[in-house]
Amino acid sequence: MTAVRIETSGQKRPADRGGSAEPMIQIQDLALQYGDKPALKGISMTIPKNRVTAFIGPSGCGKTTLLRCLNRMNDLVDGVRIQGRILIGGRDIHDGAMDVTELRKRVGMVFQKSNPFPKSIYDNVAYGPRILGSRSRSDLDATVERSLDAAALWNEVRDRLHESALSLSGGQQQRLCIARALAVEPEVLLMDEPCSALDPIATAKIEELMEELKSRYTIVVVTHNMQQAARASDFTGFLLLGDLVEFGATETIFTTPADRRTEDYITGRFG
Repeated sequence: MTAVRIETSGQKRPADRGGSAEPMIQIQDLALQYGDKPALKGISMTIPKNRVTAFIGPSGCGKTTLLRCLNRMNDLVDGVRIQGRILIGGRDIHDGAMDVTELRKRVGMVFQKSNPFPKSIYDNVAYGPRILGSRSRSDLDATVERSLDAAALWNEVRDRLHESALSLSGGQQQRLCIARALAVEPEVLLMDEPCSALDPIATAKIEELMEELKSRYTIVVVTHNMQQAARASDFTGFLLLGDLVEFGATETIFTTPADRRTEDYITGRFG
């Protein structure tokens, strides 16, 4: 099979950034239907801990639906039916004893469009810890600084914490949303096309941030951008019409894919 070359703006990828890692998320024969319409068909994969995993595929292939399964956001959709198992840290997230609020603390999410609350920068980041019962001002101050620093935003906003979050640029707002997700100390961070509305400079900052954050978190990202998947992820899953066509180390997926449909998609023959 012909090797596929993806330009990465001068950045050199290691031969294989995946390496060996313990599993964090295990998806076993997952199927999902919206009413009578199947959206996911028997998906199975193991997502490793402390790595960046990307889901790629054309619009409507099931990427975001799969991502939303990982913190049970699809539970909020009328008429949805889900079969199969998802284990996160060894726990079945559909177990009757699973507290969904606790799950969403463990599995944070950053959406495609930045959605800061119409509150101050400080209050955006402190929101989650307050909901979970944190009232100490010193503890909240420490959490806000730690989270903004982890999101590479602290130095830009440290003197503006009580200004409206809506005064920030688009890229800063997205990093604020990342800080807000990190404030409750999740184990997994889900990112649904986090750079789709950002310019190239802001996109580069988010990609650099993902690289830094994976030492502490397991990151799963949905992206339409092939160059971004090649640059920023360690593992990649290619979905098509609700099926998982191929999953493996990103270097392998982009250079020697096992399935012709994967090669056709990442070289732009369709999608």
